[in-house]
Amino acid sequence: MTQTQKREYLITQLLKEQPQLLTMEIPSGEQRQKALLRSLFNIRMPKPVNQEFLRVQDSYLQEEIRQKGITRFDDLRPIQQGIYLWRGDITTIAVDAIVNAANSQMLGCFVPCHVCIDNAIHTFAGVQLRLSCAELMNKQGHEEETGKAKITPAFNLPSKYVIHTVGPIVGGRLTQKDKDLLASCYRSCLELADENECRSIAFCCISTGEFHFPNDKAAEIAIRTVKEYKAQTQSKTEVVFNVFKEYDYNIYRELLE
Repeated sequence: MTQTQKREYLITQLLKEQPQLLTMEIPSGEQRQKALLRSLFNIRMPKPVNQEFLRVQDSYLQEEIRQKGITRFDDLRPIQQGIYLWRGDITTIAVDAIVNAANSQMLGCFVPCHVCIDNAIHTFAGVQLRLSCAELMNKQGHEEETGKAKITPAFNLPSKYVIHTVGPIVGGRLTQKDKDLLASCYRSCLELADENECRSIAFCCISTGEFHFPNDKAAEIAIRTVKEYKAQTQSKTEVVFNVFKEYDYNIYRELLE
């Protein structure tokens, strides 16, 4: 099957799961089809799926990621000992673990084609990621606390694991509690990385964007917490600060250089 044939197969199967969309026609044009497929991935509830669907989905997503271009950790150069700064799409970096800025449901973003990192990670990991997260949350029996983290396989992403953490939502003036909770996110992720023998971990900019944590303060906390953790624990896990926007890249570069 070509990528187009795989995409149309996946769209057809996902539309069958949505009775209200059964009459929808698959649009022509690659970009419109990709947007529809992503939307259908995003709204799909965590429920079982057959092996043929997974076979086609996995093949499709892995090729999509390959076409975007995969960055290997060994090709990066440290900006400080054991610390790296990389600007790019976190779904394309081959490290042992990437960090997802999750919400307290821990099931991914359900908003079709939303621009948040949670949406992107769940989209390109595949439907297995939401199923895995749902299993963890069902066992836990309550929503995830802010500052804590969970680890899952990364499925179709080039990383081995996804570490999901819930950052603080800043509703007004930044408080000490907000700062402490953000630091807890970084520590929780690093602890899980060490427990799972991860040699490398890529952090997104937790709590910035949709959760409104000031970017510069968030970067200061991220760098300080990572350095303190590594000094206290002698952790050998190497840390990549992953940014997507030039604004964040400049903040981290100034702080690290």
